[in-house]
Amino acid sequence: MTKVSDLHKKWSKSPTYRAEYDRLDPEYNLARAIIQARVKAGLTQNQLARKMKTTQSVIARLEGGNVNPSTKTLERLAKATGTCLHIHFVPQGEARI
Repeated sequence: MTKVSDLHKKWSKSPTYRAEYDRLDPEYNLARAIIQARVKAGLTQNQLARKMKTTQSVIARLEGGNVNPSTKTLERLAKATGTCLHIHFVPQGEARI
């Protein structure tokens, strides 16, 4: 069975794949940050949803990286996970935080 990491390595040689992967990078970075905040807070998706007064499916969509949450939603998530929301703008081409 082929591993996803092996496929990614193979597909990354394609300029088209690489461009699309890079285009989606900010969305997936946000999804990873949301997951990290939840996990560090020791919460399940259901527990986080209850604290945010929403549903587990909303949390799953946020963590899936397929939605663009509002700042208000991110602020609610930060409060529910005991974290602070910080938004940074960096020059293009610089390493992301």
